[in-house]
Amino acid sequence: MATHDPYAPGLRVLPDLELENKRWIVRYRGFVLMPQADLSWLVRPERSPMPVLPFRTPASSLEDVKALVDWRLTRAA
Repeated sequence: MATHDPYAPGLRVLPDLELENKRWIVRYRGFVLMPQADLSWLVRPERSPMPVLPFRTPASSLEDVKALVDWRLTRAA
């Protein structure tokens, strides 16, 4: 069951069935940003049609991933 923090509307805590700890996701400009166990990020569009295909990023900060999404959106336009 997912929980929701009303003070962080873009942040959700989801149960991780493989591990004991919790996994969180961030929604940003129509994308879902999911941190991975190897410190990389999985970025997927929330719905179709997809202006940008799903992709992975190397280990970086959330701000860097958001900047990469912005850059890819400007290239797709």
